[in-house]
Formats: sequence, structure tokens, C-alpha cells
Amino acid sequence: MVSTVDMGLFGIFLLVLLCPFFIKKVEEQLEAFLFVMGVSAVTIANAWHMELVIEAIEEPIMKGIVPAVLVAGLLFYYGRSHAQRIMNVLLDKVPLKILVFMIVVILGLSASLITAIIAALVLVEVVSLMPLDRNTKIKLTVVACFSIGLGAALTPVGEPLSTIAITKLQGPPYYAGFTFLLETIGMYIIPGIVAFGILSTIIIGKKTVAKETDIFARGGDTLRDVGIRGAKVYLFVMALLLLGSGFKIIIDTYLIHIPAMILYWVNMSSAVLDNATLTAAEIGPSMDIFQIKAILMGLLVSGGMLIPGNIPNIISANKMGITSKEWARTGVPIGLVAMLVYFGWIFYI
Repeated sequence: MVSTVDMGLFGIFLLVLLCPFFIKKVEEQLEAFLFVMGVSAVTIANAWHMELVIEAIEEPIMKGIVPAVLVAGLLFYYGRSHAQRIMNVLLDKVPLKILVFMIVVILGLSASLITAIIAALVLVEVVSLMPLDRNTKIKLTVVACFSIGLGAALTPVGEPLSTIAITKLQGPPYYAGFTFLLETIGMYIIPGIVAFGILSTIIIGKKTVAKETDIFARGGDTLRDVGIRGAKVYLFVMALLLLGSGFKIIIDTYLIHIPAMILYWVNMSSAVLDNATLTAAEIGPSMDIFQIKAILMGLLVSGGMLIPGNIPNIISANKMGITSKEWARTGVPIGLVAMLVYFGWIFYI
């Protein structure tokens, strides 16, 4: 029996999913909109408590997300001219397609060690210095975020999803340690990162190179831009945490009882919800390894489809000024194809 609380939460989910695409004001103020939706979800679920409020306030700082954004922003603000010179030297010596492939693959593989946050910050600064038109930069950024989102899950250092998965499985029968996820889903993730690297070279067409004046049209960030971006990311992370807490009742009531094959597709909801929350609710030591693989890969792949799907998306969209529609035009088709490929690989091969 679906309760009024469930109906209210499903309604919020639809608003979060659809409003950014159809209401321009929401698209322009996405962080504030998601925060309001998060507050509404927690209120409808009657899930307010002091620990949640404290966690929502501290989470963006304690996990290092906002400090990393601010520090990296300052470093690139003061070192942009040096970075541009290095990029020019690389472009003189390395073909653009090879350079793009290396960036996407190296950031994807290293995200599990340097964290998805740092990988995303490096990505957007490097892409912003490339001689590409805006549309190509957007597509390249989305593809690279798929790569980073996958790669960050290889160790518990990379992102909250992997940390939670290891914590939930550290006891019997799996006794999950630092390399557990690398050994369990690395066979899916590493080829996926390489595939996204190849896709990035296809995106870099022969006619996408921008004129020099286009590259410097924006003139880089100001200190005010750096501060505003930090504030927006803070609000975004807080909003996702509140949404996850509000939707926990839905996850506990409906999702955890769904068979792995169906749950794989249902986990496309991680495109708009915090995948760490979904991991905490769905993963448990009573599951067999096949179920764990299916759940994790469904969450990881779909996380790249929309901006709220993971932290690299959020950081990149804020820095590059990418709208929800612009991200979805690239992210949704790529995500659906990747979901289909992995579905066949996991369940039938």
C-alpha cells in the first residue's frame, strides 16, 4: 500500500528529475532548487533530527569537497598563465586526440588514489585550456566524468560510494579490504575507462579546434568566481545529502527487495540521487558477489548521466557553466548505451 508520504517523495523525485529541463529559473539556480527539494523530502519523510542538520552543515567541508574546490580554484587562478604555457608545449609535441585520450584514461585510473574531487578539478582546468569550441568541451567533460566516476570506485579512497561499500562488507563472508573493489569490479571498470578514452578521441573531430581568441574569451576566473563556485558546491552537496536522507524510507521500503537484474536498472535513479546513500541501503554481506557487482555497476554507470549523479559532474558543471540540458544531451545517450553494454556483460557473458 503506497502511503501519502511515499506519494509525496515520488512527487519530489519527479520534480528533481524534470524541472531542470523545463523551467529555466530552476536550471539557472539548480543548487538552490535541489536544496529546497532536499528540505522538502526530509520534512515529508519526518526525518529531521539534530545529527542530520549537523551532518548536512559539516559534510561538504569534512569530506574535503569545498576546501578542495577553493584551494584548486586559487591555485589555478594564480597559475593559469603557467598552466597555459604547459598546455601549449604539450599541444606542440602531442597530437590533440592522443592528449585527450591520455587525460581521460589517466584521470579515470588515478581518481581512486587522488579522489574523484581532485581528478575533476584537474579535468576542468585542463579542458578549459584546450583549443576546442564550447560544445566539444562540454562533450569531452561529460565523457571524462564518466571515466572519473568509474575509476574512483576502485579503492575506498576515491569516493564515498566505495568507502561505504568496503565498510559494509568488511566483515564475514567477504572481509573486504583496500583492494576488494579493484578485484571485484576492476574487470568491468578498467576496460570502461579505456572505452571512454577512445570515445573522447572520437568526440574531438577535425573541425572542433577553436581560434585562439575563443580560448581566452572568458579571460579565466576572478577571485569572486572562485568563492561563488565554492558556495554553490557547498549547497549542492548539502542538498544531495538531504535528498538521500529524505528518500531513505523509499529505498528501505521498495528498492532493497528488488532482484538484482531489475535493481540494476532501478539504480539509474542515482543520476539524480546520492549514490552513496543508495549503496548504504542496498549493499550488505548477505548478498552474493554477483548481486554486489550488479548493484555497484548500475550505480556507477548511471551516475554520469545527469549533473547531480556524482561529485565530478557537480564540480565540472559549475566550473564550465554547463546547464542540465547540455549535460543530459551527452550524458543520457552515453549512459544508456553503457548501461546496456554492462547489463549484457554482467548478466549474460
